[in-house]
Amino acid sequence: MMKMRIGVLALLVALSVVEFGLASPNTVPAFLWSPHLQAGNGELDDAVNYQVMSAKDLVGSVFTHGGWSNFLCSEKKVEQPVDVALVFIGRELSSSDVSSKRNSDPSLVNTLNNLFTASNFSLAFPYIAAPEEERMESLLLSGLKQACPHNVGVSNIVFSDSCLVEDGTIQKLSDLQSFKDHLLARRETRKEGETDLVVLCSEGSQSHSERESISELVSSVEQSGSKYTALYVSDPYWYTSYKTLQRFLAESATGNSSSVGVSTTCDELCKFKSSLLEGILVGIVFLLILISGLCCMAGIDTPTRFETPQDS
Repeated sequence: MMKMRIGVLALLVALSVVEFGLASPNTVPAFLWSPHLQAGNGELDDAVNYQVMSAKDLVGSVFTHGGWSNFLCSEKKVEQPVDVALVFIGRELSSSDVSSKRNSDPSLVNTLNNLFTASNFSLAFPYIAAPEEERMESLLLSGLKQACPHNVGVSNIVFSDSCLVEDGTIQKLSDLQSFKDHLLARRETRKEGETDLVVLCSEGSQSHSERESISELVSSVEQSGSKYTALYVSDPYWYTSYKTLQRFLAESATGNSSSVGVSTTCDELCKFKSSLLEGILVGIVFLLILISGLCCMAGIDTPTRFETPQDS
């Protein structure tokens, strides 16, 4: 009976671990779609991959199962090439936002859902472990070089200024309008069979939301008549830590520059908070002493009655 209880408890713990791993807030979603590519190569049967994979494995799946190596590598030519490969690196969504009805940006989720379901070819990766050491754009570049070891067949690579890439030869654009102008200009100069790689990283600005950037850029590509495939992947955790570090450095620089006028006195609010914190700490200490005393008193085992002494 005891072994059965232990086995049931172990099963419940395992199920809770699996459930926590799938719904972990450290996983992010990724969506790959194209209205111009046709599925049916047999490499990936399911449209949704529920496995928890790393960001590096995601990039590899995009190049293999998504077919990007077929038109981004010069040694591989396909019958149905695309003109533009779009990459949107967002900062807002996590896996829980997609699976739950209460998400941070319902309009963004609806936009991605409409683009995903209306395409001829689509792949979804709901659970991607957020990269910790490298940013997604760096993993994308390294994955491109690994998928095309002999020669990268991308005729033009463009990144936004908010993307942190160390390659100085890559062209960078400042805003959404410059991306639209670039795509319009490339439509006139692009040769047949060439593919452009366009990467837009969200910078968290209030000028354009992620939904607006994706909708406007996709509409611009469609209006130009170019064939495209698109990838959306979220990378919010590196962005959050980066902005926190950036804010800390800015505040430190401001504090150093104006150190003469900085006030180090404790005002009334500061005194109230310090007194409150001190009272809480003292209360916790006295509470621990009281609990320890009660436990010691409860542990004393004294006899309930005493025997009368015998007369000698």
